[in-house]
Amino acid sequence: MNRRRAIGIAALVALAIAAVATSGFGLVGGGDAAALKLYGNVDIREVDMAFEVGGRVERVAVEEGDRVEQGSLLAQIDASQNRDRLRQADARLAQARADLARLVNGNRPQDIRQAEARAAAARAALENARNDYRRRQALVEEGAISHALWDRTVADLRRAEAQAAEASQALALQRAGARDEDIAAARARVEAAEAERSSIDTDLGDTRLVAPVDGTVVTRAIEPGSLVQPGATAFTIAIDRPLRVRAYVAETDLSRIAPGMGVEIRADGNPKVYRGTIGHISPRAEFTPKSVETEDLRTDLVYRIRITVAAPDNALRQGQPVTVTVPDARPAATD
Repeated sequence: MNRRRAIGIAALVALAIAAVATSGFGLVGGGDAAALKLYGNVDIREVDMAFEVGGRVERVAVEEGDRVEQGSLLAQIDASQNRDRLRQADARLAQARADLARLVNGNRPQDIRQAEARAAAARAALENARNDYRRRQALVEEGAISHALWDRTVADLRRAEAQAAEASQALALQRAGARDEDIAAARARVEAAEAERSSIDTDLGDTRLVAPVDGTVVTRAIEPGSLVQPGATAFTIAIDRPLRVRAYVAETDLSRIAPGMGVEIRADGNPKVYRGTIGHISPRAEFTPKSVETEDLRTDLVYRIRITVAAPDNALRQGQPVTVTVPDARPAATD
């Protein structure tokens, strides 16, 4: 009897060992066998803010750790020089526009009538010179006047002819107005003045540094009164909305997930379970990065995935390691 009992107990032990080794051939429950566990970190997304113009810092509006909204003022540098430059540019632009308008509108009627009067006076003087020439020509042939007077008469006629021609050309210019080339050059000067003013106006706007996105100020590298150079980082802003997790899936488990699948996210020491959605799966493989803590060999190929956290809070920090569970992952492939 004892022998039979011993044989029965041994059979039960063997059966139990076989069930554990084979998970009961699918008949014995082994927990959440369909779930897939991944590892990664909360994505670090930051933007470095810098002035595009140099100057002395006049005001700093935020501190490290402050939440900022898109468009809110971070800091401002002294803009007095840029305002002076803008006034000078406005004056140059006004002058260029006035010169263009004068050329396009043509000469004033008063200027044209004045040129007509000068041309008439020059024609009258020419007619008088011609009469003196004709009258004295006969006298000089008879010897009634001196050759010196005759020479002056000829010179007066030539001068009157030149003055009449000059007055006639001046009248023609007044009536014709500006040349097309002069108008084109004036328009070019206006465009150059407008571009100069626009550039200075942009520099004036760049004296204000504003937040490009919602986020949290991580670092502040300037103080009021300090002199900053263009392009030098003044602030670093962490972009925490939307919050994303960067995780990695082994090549053998790649077929078990797809974009749009829901996931559960857990962080060490945080009892809260966050919900998220797989948004992107990298199209290329890479070796497991050192920052990923997995239970597999680190030489395994993995694919990077991006997960968007549905309702994050301040307890989930950028760069924090997390464990991602895909409860509805597809069954693993079997040989």
